[in-house]
Amino acid sequence: MAEINENLLKFEENLDVKYSTLKSFEFSSGEVLDNLTVEYLTIGNKIINDNDEIINAIVYFHGLGENCLSIKHIHEVIGEGKVLDTNKYFIISITALGSPNSFSPSISGLGSKFPRYNINDMINFQKEFLDSEFNIKHVKGLIGNSMGGSEALMWGTLYPSYMDFIISLVSSYKISGNNYILFSLINQIVKSDSNYNNGDYKEPLKSVGIANQLFYPFGFSAEYYRNNSIDVINKELNSLKDNFKGYDGNDIILRGDATSNYNIEKDLSKIIAKTLIVAINQDQLFPPTLDAIPMSKMIKNSKLVIYDSIFGHLGVNEIIKIENVLKDFLNKF
Repeated sequence: MAEINENLLKFEENLDVKYSTLKSFEFSSGEVLDNLTVEYLTIGNKIINDNDEIINAIVYFHGLGENCLSIKHIHEVIGEGKVLDTNKYFIISITALGSPNSFSPSISGLGSKFPRYNINDMINFQKEFLDSEFNIKHVKGLIGNSMGGSEALMWGTLYPSYMDFIISLVSSYKISGNNYILFSLINQIVKSDSNYNNGDYKEPLKSVGIANQLFYPFGFSAEYYRNNSIDVINKELNSLKDNFKGYDGNDIILRGDATSNYNIEKDLSKIIAKTLIVAINQDQLFPPTLDAIPMSKMIKNSKLVIYDSIFGHLGVNEIIKIENVLKDFLNKF
């Protein structure tokens, strides 16, 4: 474990977060805004063709409540000679529209006046950034974790020829049932704050920390919670109050609305890119029987792999367990 932690620290030390500005962007609502901040980082070497286009890009999309630095979750498969060989691929990790440090209610200063957005907007925001910043018209692949997996899959339905492959990590083709209830309750908690004032608040909302805690029972496996002491559980639960310091209430509410309305079940047949669907048996947010398995039957050219992790949904940190599957899949590209 110490070796893994040292490798992670070394990986994080080499990450160089950068910022760019998207000159203009039109939301699905029709609203157009200028000078949108984009937070991102890159890993690996560019390969450029005769038209000055990068042809070896892989784009990574982070999970809910995270940012471009969350690519660290899969650090064990990134590097020279590894599955995601940095000599072979140019990896770009982007902080999503609506998430702090990229253009969002909190960072923009628009607060409650920030445009209502959806997953479609998140995708187009990134697509336009890739074009303007890197002159990328086509990518080798998309890799998305949790919410990021939703982006990668929907991207495949909207722009089927844009990528050669998609890797969906612990994700789904729709938000429904328990997950819809979870997002709804989180938004209700934020809005119940006495200082909320319809989103026009002046001080950080205490309810944000409590809303964040609501995710805790679903992040790990049921076995994880059962096998840990009450003291450990209380310590982890209480620490979550501080984990969303970068988010304000409007960030959470608009992001919750965007993800709650996600459903591409009828469009999965539009995906033509080879797709690897990765699931975890102990995942409480996206159980394989409800999400990954049926999705694999609806996507042409898809491959399904399921592994075990005591960490449940957060077991993507143990992606090294399927190293050989990833190698076999990526060898085609």
